Amino acid sequence: MDLAIDLLSPQAAPAEWLVIATGVAALAVTVPRRLWLLARNAITIAHEGGHGLVALATGRRLEAIRLHSDTSGLTVSRGRPTGLGVVLTLAAGYPAAPLLGLGGAALIGTHRVTLLLWIATALLLAMLVMVRNAYGVLTVVLTGAAFLLVSWLTGPEVQSGFACAVVWFLLLGGVRPAFELQAKRRHGGAPDSDADQLARLTQVPAGVWLFFFHAVAISALIGGGRWLLGI
Repeated sequence: MDLAIDLLSPQAAPAEWLVIATGVAALAVTVPRRLWLLARNAITIAHEGGHGLVALATGRRLEAIRLHSDTSGLTVSRGRPTGLGVVLTLAAGYPAAPLLGLGGAALIGTHRVTLLLWIATALLLAMLVMVRNAYGVLTVVLTGAAFLLVSWLTGPEVQSGFACAVVWFLLLGGVRPAFELQAKRRHGGAPDSDADQLARLTQVPAGVWLFFFHAVAISALIGGGRWLLGI
């Protein structure tokens, strides 16, 4: 009961300088290619987790999630090869990171940092059950351990800084993958991307799906940024 009360109770708002500093740090990780290639694993976790969560929500059978060292991933689910369930499952990947960032920003904006950290830990633990390769297990375990250690062993200011950094990275990093996919498709790459699979399923051009991915990511960044900055 005490733990539930602590999780739901609001904490002190993060200092404005901390929100701005973590945003700058997240941007510094997202823009340079070398740092991005390392940090992008976190976006891949969110991407594949989005596929998996929506697959389960639409009644599909989730069989496996794989995360690879080149920051690619694969989610395997079984069910009808056509219809709303598979469309929603495919469409969920690219919006997952920015929408998680938006949700995290809402929790920070309402001063519930502790709840945010525990929700993130629970989601990572649930995802771990379905990961089927060693690199994926290692990545999810290390990410979950970071959230768990910060939640248990640090004070409110460190927790707020960590939460803000994670949320900013999801919001900012969630914008870049759709642009990367657009560039690959322009040069004839990624013929089996989420957008192309959706185009074949729905007869809606892949460019429209790319626009949807861009729109969700940019809208989430604007909305999440406003929440974090208290605008």
